[in-house]
Amino acid sequence: MPQEWKKQDHGLIYALDIGTRSIIGVAGRVSDERLEVLAIEKEEHGRRAMLDGQIEDIDQVAKVARRVTERMEAKLGCKLSRVCVAAAGRALRTERGHYAMELPQVQRIGSDIISQLESGAVSDAESHLADEQDPQRRSYLVGYTVSGYLLDRYPLATLKDHNGQQLEAEVVATFLPSEVVESLYTVMEAAGLEVASLTLEPIAALNAVIPSDLRLLNLVLADIGAGTTDIAICRDGAVVGYTMATTAGDEITETLMRRYLIDFATAERMKMQVGEESVSYRDVLGLEQSVTGTEIQATLQGAAKTLAQEIAQRVTGINGAPPSAMFLAGGGSKLLGLRDLVAEALDMDQRRVALAGNNYDISAFSREYELNDPEYATPLGIAVSAGLGLISDSYRIMLNGKPAKLFRSGTLTVLDLLMMNGYTSADLVGRTGRSLSVTVDGQRMTFRGESAAPCVLRRNGEETAPSALVFAGDAIEFVPAVPGASAQRTPLDLLGVDYTGGVLINGRPAALDTLLRSGDQVVSTVNAPPQEESGAPESAQESWESSEDGPKAAARRPVFLYLNGEPLVLPGKSDGGAYFLMDLLDRSGIDFETLNAPLVLQVNGMDCAFTQELRNNDQVVIRRGQ
Repeated sequence: MPQEWKKQDHGLIYALDIGTRSIIGVAGRVSDERLEVLAIEKEEHGRRAMLDGQIEDIDQVAKVARRVTERMEAKLGCKLSRVCVAAAGRALRTERGHYAMELPQVQRIGSDIISQLESGAVSDAESHLADEQDPQRRSYLVGYTVSGYLLDRYPLATLKDHNGQQLEAEVVATFLPSEVVESLYTVMEAAGLEVASLTLEPIAALNAVIPSDLRLLNLVLADIGAGTTDIAICRDGAVVGYTMATTAGDEITETLMRRYLIDFATAERMKMQVGEESVSYRDVLGLEQSVTGTEIQATLQGAAKTLAQEIAQRVTGINGAPPSAMFLAGGGSKLLGLRDLVAEALDMDQRRVALAGNNYDISAFSREYELNDPEYATPLGIAVSAGLGLISDSYRIMLNGKPAKLFRSGTLTVLDLLMMNGYTSADLVGRTGRSLSVTVDGQRMTFRGESAAPCVLRRNGEETAPSALVFAGDAIEFVPAVPGASAQRTPLDLLGVDYTGGVLINGRPAALDTLLRSGDQVVSTVNAPPQEESGAPESAQESWESSEDGPKAAARRPVFLYLNGEPLVLPGKSDGGAYFLMDLLDRSGIDFETLNAPLVLQVNGMDCAFTQELRNNDQVVIRRGQ
């Protein structure tokens, strides 16, 4: 690095668009509420290192990203260390989710309750996703949009500050497989860059092409790249859905390769020369050839029509009908005649389908570069989104000491953040160890597994709840809950250390130190020494308490409380310690292995965390929110 170069300051925005065919870099600063673009660089991949928007050859893509970055550094005279990027829409999945909850009584609806309701609907959408995927495959929540609310069965646009008891929400949630996100981070790390901002490519392009004040209309953006066509749909002021098509510019190029026996690079060049009178090329046989632009366009007509029809099918599938207007962006949108074919496929007026670029100047400008190129939609959108704070991923939120992966716009809860970064409800709650139930000399004994070690959840150093909101600059510390150990006992544990006889387990002789399994029948072969009358257990439950907790001590005072309306007596702990809400999870009757919705955790009517200390006569609620 030259001696005079400075480090990248906070105000310098650097964005990279990692496309299937090329990488485009954009750098700029915010000036008068617009992004002033200071430098643009582009380089194509030397070989097909990307497939349908997904990184295939990490090393090759990282080298191209590094070269683009070095040329940007030379133009800017500074060392770039932080970069804003966007994940491609390959394998993007959109699912609908529904969730209902009933409050104990009619009450005013606040943000925490709405957060629980929406989180439950997102979890329901994620459960549909899990039904079709490998259970071990992780997905990231990209974002969600609320389709509608019901309050006491009456539809409302918002629930906040209304009074009611029965609540319902329906959402459209979008997910990406973890490998799409992780490979992007790996490439940036290999290129010597830290990811400062992460969004989805159609979100970024939308922010450049369709300003927020136009989103009251039903508008659609189709970003046609080389490998994928990413589609975003907005109406009523919000983005209501995303989808993608794997048909894109490469299919057009490959049609020319097959027709004229040419390599990929030559076909790419000829595709852009459709409007010329005569186009010269050399085929794979080494022969010089020429063809008219009109003939090339006729050759491409079938592939272009297929692309237009797939775009139309995807749009109507999410939007339900043709939109009011549509923008085409990306390098693939420049194909001569494609705009008319898309309008025809959607049965729209051709004047309502336009190439992107006319609205760029609302949010960006440059004294050196001409920006109104449809190919700049995504890289410019990434930079504009981060620089102008149009989406939440421009916020820097730390999770366990590293920048969190963030996608969605609007408010974020701690639960949203954790779900976006691959955690699940099980990581919050943990699983109680399996119980052990055996019969000893005809008496049934049950031993509970250990409670899960609770998760650690703090925001800016203070304990917080999953429904708490997070803001720019927050630091979240999260240590997942650790599943409790399963109960383990041997015959010697049950018969006493002084027992000297033998035992039969399920009718067969066995060693005294054999680990028992649930359902085992244990019979002692020598009568145990008689117990003192005061020490004999009166019931199977007393037998469990005696075996589980040992001799009673003065410091072990029981705790009397109510769990979900039912009285419950907790025997005092052996160390005299207090009980916490997490100690009651295994007594709530909830199957945490299949839990796919947020919990309602309350003590004496107040929402609380797992680490809430319990006292005599507390009213405790642990339920699914219904």
